[in-house]
Amino acid sequence: MKEKRPTQRQRILKFMQTHKRGITALQAINSCGCLDLAGCIRDLKEDGYAIESEFISVRNRFNEKTHVKQYRLKEK
Repeated sequence: MKEKRPTQRQRILKFMQTHKRGITALQAINSCGCLDLAGCIRDLKEDGYAIESEFISVRNRFNEKTHVKQYRLKEK
């Protein structure tokens, strides 16, 4: 019998459950293989998960300061 692999949504949810700081688009690509983080977040919200977001400052590969959106599960 073929083993069922987790969906991108399941991978994103598990990442946010184990990384309380949240997830950015780059982390979603590297850790979960997800190219559409915003779409997965939208789907998770539609499934009833409470998710909040904020812009954070990071350095890009040219060492320039930039802002990216970070999503995390709301604390209960």
